[in-house]
Amino acid sequence: MTDTVILDVDGTLVDSNYHHALAWTRAFAHFELFPPVWRIHRAVGMGGDKLVAHVAGAEAEQRLGDALRDRWTQEFDRLIGEVRPFDGTRALLEAVKNRGHHLVLASSGQQQHVETLLRLFDGQSLADAWTTADDADESKPAADLLQVALSRVGGSAGLMVGDATWDAQAAQSAGMPSVGLLTGGFSEAELLDAGAAHVFEGPAQLAQAVADGLIERLPSQSAQDL
Repeated sequence: MTDTVILDVDGTLVDSNYHHALAWTRAFAHFELFPPVWRIHRAVGMGGDKLVAHVAGAEAEQRLGDALRDRWTQEFDRLIGEVRPFDGTRALLEAVKNRGHHLVLASSGQQQHVETLLRLFDGQSLADAWTTADDADESKPAADLLQVALSRVGGSAGLMVGDATWDAQAAQSAGMPSVGLLTGGFSEAELLDAGAAHVFEGPAQLAQAVADGLIERLPSQSAQDL
């Protein structure tokens, strides 16, 4: 049975994906690069170590990767104060804990950003653990962050909850089922095609499903089987 629920943070628990897209847009523009915003948005959920090449090409990553990431940090610092949690975020965390599962908040964001976002819904008071970019060698859609999250609480079988196709793909790589939310701007069909077992509108709807026993009905895979 699933013993650990791993919740993505950006775009899943807090409404930040479009702030990330705008911060990246401004960072690229600072260096006279102008990829369309929709393409940047579609890459949100990847770590910054992969996003630059995915959006602007390998040459941009080789020439400007670190400088772009530094500029993105500056731009997102200006926007993070506008980020708000989604309705039902706190209820979702409480529902997971009330069902007796370990709860890990899995972010690949910078530590200072993660701490700021978790304070928006007092996530530290309920989570058994959380992650930042410093905790994984490779960001999503690689499985590294999910494996770290599971190990933090000594879990044997996890469930990933996220808003992007990258979350579902990372879960598949980790041998975990996943649930998708529409809060990040990806469609239900895209999330299902990427491997999500179910898709919900947002945290409030998922909280009710969790309270009704959704997690216990999903298939799980033991970490020892990976």
